[in-house]
Amino acid sequence: MRFRGKLKVDANLCTACATCEEVCPSGAIHITEDESSFIHTTWYNTCCFCANCEFFCPTGAIKLTNDYHTVNLQEDKYKFITKAIIKKIECKMCGEKFVKPSISLLKKSYPHISDNIEELANFCPECRKKVAFERLHLCL
Repeated sequence: MRFRGKLKVDANLCTACATCEEVCPSGAIHITEDESSFIHTTWYNTCCFCANCEFFCPTGAIKLTNDYHTVNLQEDKYKFITKAIIKKIECKMCGEKFVKPSISLLKKSYPHISDNIEELANFCPECRKKVAFERLHLCL
């Protein structure tokens, strides 16, 4: 049996899809949005360490660690949180702000595009579809 410790969020892999928030049975995960980013907050006094977040994360951005130091004083229970900031970038085509996907996620999503797939990460989802279609059309 593997013991589970605090979770760690890799902000470079996270797309702020909120799957972890939906599957968390104890409601310990909250994702909020502001102008320039998404904030992934974990409340450890609520977390039951079930690992649903790690299991269901589509990008593998959440990992449970071996950090088992979760004991704290009663007056600190509302301070016992971690936050990960997922930055938004501006689309190179339309200027809309969005979360940049990881290159590994793009390779899975666009297996037919082999050249300059890193460039696709700089377009919002709508513009990315157009650019990918144009590239595919040029290859035919």
